[in-house]
Formats: sequence, C-alpha cells, structure tokens
Amino acid sequence: MPDAPMSLGWVIVYVDDPPAAREFYMRAFGLQGGFVAPSDTYAELDTGATRLGFAAYTLGEGNFAGGVEHAALDGRPPNVEIALVAEDVDAAYARALEAGCSSLAAPTDKPQGQRVGYVRDPFGTLVELATPL
Repeated sequence: MPDAPMSLGWVIVYVDDPPAAREFYMRAFGLQGGFVAPSDTYAELDTGATRLGFAAYTLGEGNFAGGVEHAALDGRPPNVEIALVAEDVDAAYARALEAGCSSLAAPTDKPQGQRVGYVRDPFGTLVELATPL
C-alpha cells in the first residue's frame, strides 16, 4: 500500500505563558482565539487549516529529555519563523510594533512580488509579515 501523504496540522511555539502568548497574538495580529488547556500549559489560535499553538516549556520538558531551547529576546532569532499573511503589511507591521514586537526589518518589496517585514515577538519568536504570494 502506498504511503499516505502527510499534511501540516499545527505549529507549536514554546513559551513561558501560553495563554499570554495567545492573547498577545490576538491583540498584535488580529488572530482568533482557540482552545486553551485547563492547566494553562497549552493554548492555540484558530489560523485556518493549520493551527498555531503555544506550549509551556515545562510541557516540552515532559515530552523528551532536556526539552527545547528557550528563545532569546536578543541576538539572532531561532531557525524557525511564523509567517503571517496580510494584504497591508505596513499596517500589520506598525500594529505589531505598537503591541510590543521589536523590529528586525521594516517592510520591503521582494523580487517575487511580495511585501515582507520581520519582527520578533516578546517571547523571542521570529515573525514574518508578508502579502500573499
């Protein structure tokens, strides 16, 4: 029997306070809330077919020995980014900065026809803001 194709179900970002991260993303990026675990160790956003979740570092430590690396608030961002699509990237970028993100690169036009900017959220996560491709 051939292998069934896989699909991306969710992306999880590890943070100290998942409900606070969820609330921040709702405020900063206009995303809609979703499930929050009663223990507050996991919270997610309704972002369409693929969910964006936030899990407590302690939850990650329980998944495998050593857990995950804590995201830094300065220096080079981690090797994964969350890409959020918006028609008006300049407005999304300004809203993100006003909400508490730090600027990594102001919006600019890319050769592929997109307008793209980069911010770091207050939890250390790299966020790309881009027009649709």
